[in-house]
Formats: sequence, C-alpha cells, structure tokens
Amino acid sequence: MAKKVVGIVKVRIPGGEATPAPPLGPALGQKQIQIAAFVKDFNAKTSKMKGQLLNTYITVYEDKTYTFVTKGTSTSTLIKKKLGIEKGSGEPNKTKVATINQKQLEEIAQEKMAYMSANDIEAAKKIVAGTARAMGIKVE
Repeated sequence: MAKKVVGIVKVRIPGGEATPAPPLGPALGQKQIQIAAFVKDFNAKTSKMKGQLLNTYITVYEDKTYTFVTKGTSTSTLIKKKLGIEKGSGEPNKTKVATINQKQLEEIAQEKMAYMSANDIEAAKKIVAGTARAMGIKVE
C-alpha cells in the first residue's frame, strides 16, 4: 500500500547550496523531517545546478520520510539572467526596463519546456512572453 502523504512543502532553494537556515529549516522542522539528511540529499542531487534558484516540492509522508522534485529555475529568473537586468519594473504597464526578442524567448522556452504545461515551443514562448510583459519587459 502507498505511503500516506501528510504534506507538501514548496520552497525555492539554490542548487547544491541548501542550508538548514530559513526558509528551509523551519519549513521542514514543522513537518518533523530530519533537516540535515534532507540538506545532504538535496545538495548531492543538485550539485550540477549550483547557484541556480530551484523551485522544489518536498512530499512528506506519515512515517517522516520524504521525496523531493526540483522544477528548475523560475521563468522570471531566467529572463533577468538572459537580459542582464537585476529586477523587473515596479510599474510594468508604464515603465519598460528592457526588450526581449523572439530568439531569446525561444531559448528560455526550450529550457523551461519540461516544466511547462505547453504542448509545443510556440505555446511555451507565449507563456514566457507573458511573464516578460508582467515584469515590464517589451516583447519584440
């Protein structure tokens, strides 16, 4: 019989650099998971993605065991990295902070494709473009 799930913890953790410090430590402590064991497992599994901020979903079971899945870096982080900007616009409808072209959209969409609900690259590009617009980035 399958293990009973008692909770899912969603956190953003730098790949290969997890520490017991907040926000991870308190989130796992509430679910009574051995934090040191998780940090060791996570850092070992994500060592090749060192420094990337990873969306991580930790499933906690009744017997205090866990599994985790990393969903890659957020789209907004990839856009900022690709364009070399620090942050998006505080007023995206009024102030544009950068411009992104179709080639850049496609590169980001291909990187995120495995984690998106899009069926093809064109749909993924539209999702990325929507995120860019919401950040105050002009889409060409």
